[in-house]
Amino acid sequence: MRRVRGAAIACLAVLWLTACSTASTQDFGTAGGSRERALQSYTQLGLRYLQAGDTASAKRPLQHALELDDTYAPAFNGLALVFQAEDEPALAEKYFRKAVSADPDSAMIHNNFGAFLFNSGRYDEACQELYQAAEDPFYRQRAQAFENLGRCYRRIGESGKAEQSFRRALSLSHQRPVAMVELADLLLIRGQPRAASELFGSFRELVDARKVEYSPLSLWVGIRVARYERDASRASTYALLLKNMYPESTEYRLYKESIQ
Repeated sequence: MRRVRGAAIACLAVLWLTACSTASTQDFGTAGGSRERALQSYTQLGLRYLQAGDTASAKRPLQHALELDDTYAPAFNGLALVFQAEDEPALAEKYFRKAVSADPDSAMIHNNFGAFLFNSGRYDEACQELYQAAEDPFYRQRAQAFENLGRCYRRIGESGKAEQSFRRALSLSHQRPVAMVELADLLLIRGQPRAASELFGSFRELVDARKVEYSPLSLWVGIRVARYERDASRASTYALLLKNMYPESTEYRLYKESIQ
């Protein structure tokens, strides 16, 4: 079975940013500010530094939050993301585990930890974390969690569970391009090109609207769908794009094998 790259799951980590507070660190210790507000403000500030790529500055406000409350899960999660960005996997895992221990019901933390484990090649563990994220009916990013879970299941060869996860993602949000492409690929493998063609048509509409771009997998799916539709011109276009944009990809190798 074609394996999904770890890099493709980059959007798994959903940073803990609620309303973008404009408070400065000078405001956090004022008498009128509550302890909870200070915890949130420090954590949000750390994550904004992280988003800006300033990991060194991100650590201090997150540490300040933990000085106020040494069990504050969002700050542990923030530090885990910082160390993940700095390519410090041992420290990232340490703080992810602290975050999960402090708030085992947080779907966001399970999702982020699952992303880390996935990118570390620990797919069985990653699927467990992502499953817990997707099971929370109140998680705002639940559709994405199901999408990520489906990719993880594909990694461990659970194509049936992967299909269910992608369908759940699309039932929660109709415009999930990754789920569309992944599910279309599974349907083609199972010999259901008509259903795959319908899904890929929806994905192509998103591309035409400039909402998403082609990936190696989407181009390979497009080639096979175009062959089913007897559209040789479109199949050739997708093949040329795949060759020019992703010549080292697994999908281009599969394409070359298919024409031998």
